[in-house]
Amino acid sequence: MWHYRNPVDVKFGAEAFAGIGQVLAGRTYCLVTYDDANGGSTFTELTRRLTALAGEPAALVRNIGPNPDFIGLTQSCRLYAAARKPIEAIVALGGGSVIDAAKVLAAAAGDFSRVRTFLETGKNGEALGTTPIVAIPTTSGTGSEVTSWATVWDTEAKKKYSLARPSLYPEVALVDPLLTVGLPRSITISTGLDALSHALESIWNVNANPVSTAFAERAARDALEALPALADNLRDADLRMRLSRASLFAGLAFSNTKTSLAHSLSYHLTLHHGVPHGIACSFSLPMVMRAVAGCDPACDAALKNIFGSNLQAGAGRLEAMLEKLGVSTRATDHGIAARDWTALVDHALAGERGRNFIGRREALLATMAA
Repeated sequence: MWHYRNPVDVKFGAEAFAGIGQVLAGRTYCLVTYDDANGGSTFTELTRRLTALAGEPAALVRNIGPNPDFIGLTQSCRLYAAARKPIEAIVALGGGSVIDAAKVLAAAAGDFSRVRTFLETGKNGEALGTTPIVAIPTTSGTGSEVTSWATVWDTEAKKKYSLARPSLYPEVALVDPLLTVGLPRSITISTGLDALSHALESIWNVNANPVSTAFAERAARDALEALPALADNLRDADLRMRLSRASLFAGLAFSNTKTSLAHSLSYHLTLHHGVPHGIACSFSLPMVMRAVAGCDPACDAALKNIFGSNLQAGAGRLEAMLEKLGVSTRATDHGIAARDWTALVDHALAGERGRNFIGRREALLATMAA
C-alpha cells in the first residue's frame, strides 16, 4: 500500500506570472520578496509588475536573506503585523528563501514567537496561523512552491529547524520559467543542483512511492541534461523551461518523501562553513549513489532509468558533471577536515532526514574510503 498527496494548484508556463490578479481575486495581501541589495533592479521591476496586476499590497516584507533565520524572521513578522489592512493572502515572489519566509509569516500571523515556540518545543501548533499563500518562484531549485514545510535557521545556536504543517502547502503556485532567465550562473547552478538533489533523494528514500519516483525520474533526467547546457547558455529560454519543470517535478516528488542523507549532511556545511545550500546538498550525491546501489530493487530500477544499467559508471558521470560545474565532490574542499568526516556522516545518518536513507552505513563508509 502507498499514498500520494499534493493539494497545490499549479499553473506552469511562460507568462504564468500574469495570472496573479485573477488568483488573488481582490484579496488584500502581503508581498514577500527581496530588496534591491539581494535582488537588484530585477525585483524592483517584478514588484512593479505585480502591483500593476494585483493592486498595492497591504504589507511589504523585503528583508529576506539566503537562509531565513530567527533574527530576520522576527523583523519580517513585525513588518507583516504593521499591515494597513487585515491580510487575506501572502504572495511569495522569489526563491526558496522567500517562499519559506512566507510560510513562516503565514504560521506566525505577525508574532514570530508562536513559530519559535513550536519549532523549539513541538507544542502549541494549534496557535499557528493558516493564511493562504500564492508562491511565485524565481529560481529553479527548491520546489518550496509545492511543499508544506519551510527551513528555518537559528544561526546563533547553529541549529536548523523544519517548520512542517499541512496548512503550509501554498494555495497556488505560479511557475513562470521566464522569471528565471536573468539569474546569474552561480545561482543557476546552485539551485539547479538543489533540484537534482531533491529528485535523487526522494528515490533512495524509505518513503518513496510509485508516483513520487515517477516525478523524480523525470526531474533528474531533465536536470542532468539541461543544467550543464544552461550553465554555458544562461539566456536559453527552452533550457530554463526544462530546469523549471525539473525543479517543480522534484518538488512534487519530495513533497511526499522529504529528503535524505545528502541533505542531512548539508546542514553542517551551511551552518558552520557557509556553503550555499545547493552545493552543500549535492557534492555528496555520487558517493551516496555508489553506496545505495544494490540496496533496493525499486531504487536500482529508478536509478537505471536515469543513469543506465551500470550504476557505478553513472555515479562517475554524475561526479564528472559536478566537477565540470565547479563543484568539488571532496568533503575537505568544503571545509570538513578528513578526521571529522566519519563523525559527520554518523551524525547525518542519525538525523531525521538521514533516517530516510535506505542505504547501509558500512557501504557508505566503504565508498568514502574508496
